[in-house]
Amino acid sequence: MDRIYLDHNATTPVDPGVLEAMLPYFSGEFGNPSSIHSFGQKAHAAVGRAREAVAALIGARASEIVFTSGGTESNNAAIFGVVERALRTGNRQRKGEELHVITTAIEHHAVLHACQALERRGVRVTYLPPGSDGVIDPETIRRALRPETVLISVMHANNELGTLQPLQEISRIAAEAGVQFHTDAVQSAGKVAIDVRQLGVDLLSLSAHKFYGPKGAGALFVKRNVQIESLLYGGQSERGRRAGTENVPGIVGLGKAAELARATLDERASHQSMLRDNLERGLLDRISGARVNGDAERRIPNTCNLMFPGIDSESLVIALDLQGVACSAGAACSSGAVDPSHVLTAAGLTRDEARASIRLSVGQANTAAEITLAVELISAAVARQRGVQDVAAGRGSRPARQERQENVAPGPQKELTPAQ
Repeated sequence: MDRIYLDHNATTPVDPGVLEAMLPYFSGEFGNPSSIHSFGQKAHAAVGRAREAVAALIGARASEIVFTSGGTESNNAAIFGVVERALRTGNRQRKGEELHVITTAIEHHAVLHACQALERRGVRVTYLPPGSDGVIDPETIRRALRPETVLISVMHANNELGTLQPLQEISRIAAEAGVQFHTDAVQSAGKVAIDVRQLGVDLLSLSAHKFYGPKGAGALFVKRNVQIESLLYGGQSERGRRAGTENVPGIVGLGKAAELARATLDERASHQSMLRDNLERGLLDRISGARVNGDAERRIPNTCNLMFPGIDSESLVIALDLQGVACSAGAACSSGAVDPSHVLTAAGLTRDEARASIRLSVGQANTAAEITLAVELISAAVARQRGVQDVAAGRGSRPARQERQENVAPGPQKELTPAQ
């Protein structure tokens, strides 16, 4: 059975060009970048080229890029790095309760759980809710500022809704207050143009596997003259900001993925937004009561989050997987969770509405034929689930249920197969 992968926000396949670039560093080019002999210097040069490529993707200097194991480490390094630095201001130890951090209620758990850990140490954290469109009002950040605020962390693109946040406005507020500003750009890097100077951020996190690079490789942008404490101790790698021998194959893969993303950014965005819009329109036309969650305009080009009243998203995702369609009921890191999406409930959806929502995220390899077939399969699966629930509740006769299914999800006149 041919499968249709519509969960690119969870992870993406490694681009063949990325894999080709990585392979030599698993075998012949195996040197340690810290070694001074030729083996080490070849690895060191490869890491340097990757650093330049990642910096170019986001408009940074190469010296401002710190390689990490991925988005989670980058987020933790930024948050704990800023707070630990503030705790050691001057020559005296500050207490946790003297510090304050501002973030949002819709962040990835890599940020939320880090902030919760800070709270256990006495740091005060404010979690700001978005509007019903999933967008944070910058003025709520201004009102949340305190004299003891040391960090603002607001994601660039939400991993479930795809909505883009007004980082430029927020960065101006942070700069006026003299507060450092971090953004989790794991879902936006490689999908939309990013210039850290224009955004005005002090720290930015990204991860290779979200834009056709390998898992286990990421980066943290640290603006020049911004000082953070290191999470890891044990050596002077990454200019003393991240101890440990570098993951050279992963870093090379990240660099190649960044190079390819930068070269094809407009082409990818155009292709993916076209597929996303066709998928979304097809489902909205076929499924009664369906609606888009979040801002339908201000979002990354590959993502839509849809609510289908009367269905259970986890059951729908399982049913679709059996039909050959891979999608998500929320963030991949939260799959299997009993509670509804914290992002959707923070944006004002009821628990039932959040449990009736799925995330669809297209990728570069998806085709128009796959999207056509996906619309048919998803529409039919929703109709089946609604019919089963009606039977369980004793509602409606069999002909009535059949009529409703025909109205919601008319089947194709001939069998469709996805393009190879």
